[in-house]
Amino acid sequence: VQAVESADLVLYDALVNEELLQYAKQAEIIFVGKRFGCHAYSQDQINDLIVSMAKSKGHVVRLKGGDPFVFGRGSEEIDFASQFGIETAVVPGISSPMGVPASNAISLTQRHIAESFWVITGKTSEHKLSKDVALASKSSATVVILMGMNKLDEIVALYQNNRTDDLPIAIIQNGTRPTQKKVIGTINSITALVEEHKLASPAIIIIGEVVENASKLTSYIEGEL
Repeated sequence: VQAVESADLVLYDALVNEELLQYAKQAEIIFVGKRFGCHAYSQDQINDLIVSMAKSKGHVVRLKGGDPFVFGRGSEEIDFASQFGIETAVVPGISSPMGVPASNAISLTQRHIAESFWVITGKTSEHKLSKDVALASKSSATVVILMGMNKLDEIVALYQNNRTDDLPIAIIQNGTRPTQKKVIGTINSITALVEEHKLASPAIIIIGEVVENASKLTSYIEGEL
């Protein structure tokens, strides 16, 4: 909030909670979000904007959702700005692979159930499913996949080919927001559930026994299924 309040310019992403923009009372605000098939600006254009606006406006805030260093291009943007002698600082965020399961009482690690977890992108820079998903599917770890909705059929097929058990799986769309939607099923049932409840991006996919062992919360975010 302090950073946004003191900004001369705010460049914000598609997944940012826009309520934060109310604190930018003295700043020019530019949307630079990128969603599947729709880019307001390319990454190169965003990099150039950061530099040009820092030189002409002063204090630029690059407002991102979650953690800018988990599939967020944060390091790339800082490295680019640093080439031009622009001073940078970071306000850490909570990445959706941790924040969204926690808000739904899903513990990514649990004693005797899951000793570790993977966080994997569902879409590489070549628009292919990450090879790490195949490796993770053979482990006992909890697996969290971001940007994977368009690859859900491939993910399900990998698990069906690599395992004999029918693991629990949760898909949470618009996590932590009032518009959140959630379905819980298994590898064999999830595709039909997603179609039935019309889930789409942005959503995270959580695969593992911890999904079945989610704690019971005393309150829930509005909009859950």
